[in-house]
Amino acid sequence: MSQFEDLISFIRKDINRCIKRLPIPDSPAYLYDPIKYALKGRGKRFRPILAHLVGRANKIDPDSLMNVSLAIELLHNFTLIHDDIMDKDTIRHGQKTIHNKWDISTAILAGDGIYTIAQLILNNLNNENRQVIKCFNEVTLDICEGQALDKEFEGSQDITEDLYLEMVKKKTSSLISASAMLPSIINKDSKEITELYSLFGEYLGKGFQIHDDLLEITSDVKTMGKSLGSDIYEGKQTLLVIKAKINYKKNWNNIISELDQSDLKNNIYKFVNDKGILKDIKLTAESYFNKSRMVLKKLKHINTDELFQFIELVEKRTY
Repeated sequence: MSQFEDLISFIRKDINRCIKRLPIPDSPAYLYDPIKYALKGRGKRFRPILAHLVGRANKIDPDSLMNVSLAIELLHNFTLIHDDIMDKDTIRHGQKTIHNKWDISTAILAGDGIYTIAQLILNNLNNENRQVIKCFNEVTLDICEGQALDKEFEGSQDITEDLYLEMVKKKTSSLISASAMLPSIINKDSKEITELYSLFGEYLGKGFQIHDDLLEITSDVKTMGKSLGSDIYEGKQTLLVIKAKINYKKNWNNIISELDQSDLKNNIYKFVNDKGILKDIKLTAESYFNKSRMVLKKLKHINTDELFQFIELVEKRTY
């Protein structure tokens, strides 16, 4: 294991330790048992890890950095719980989704509770509290807008690549941008510097999501730790689906409309691989990761070595 991999493992363990030590009550069990269950899942913690790496580069106070990182991870979990309900997913972070283990009402309440805990954690910050919370809440609304667009797009035949990327910017990139921006806000950087962190996160987030769409087809449930194929079953408009429909509409509709859906994932993989769509999407994801690298090069006031390594980690992930 490389020195950087050791660092990532250390940060992830530290984040997990702090999540485990959150003072979550036992009663009422209807609320807090599902919250504890959700937070013990084996999440990748990419977003709080990114916040830590930006914080390390700027020598930010470790306590403030951990508070922001925890809030980011809790916000992420809140969105996942509600998304899983809407997308009818059954597995998340290697375990049953909350609505699958309990019920929808329990899951909604648990998500609300997790988001409230995130807000309370941010109240532990000092002078930078107001601007951090403003950014945090703006990002939350962006995520909600992104999820709304994602639901609106389901089953539509008119979604373009530009519309898809706008949805991804809100639903996925906004929180990754926040993970890079919030340490910059705490550091009282100039508006121009903070905007560079935001743009870095936007490009990284787009690459992350496009790569994630590929893993929906190329990976497996055990490796990913979440349900796969649900995006396709629910009519989600991923970049893969959009390109397939634009270029091979009749063939694509024939595959999707087959009565026997048991081998749908494999059939789609073979089709997009044979038609070169898979390669095309990989190149698109790569282009966004490279754009994030170009932005990092403009941050000349810090050592960006670890952030460049983080991009590579995200780009080459298999889960």
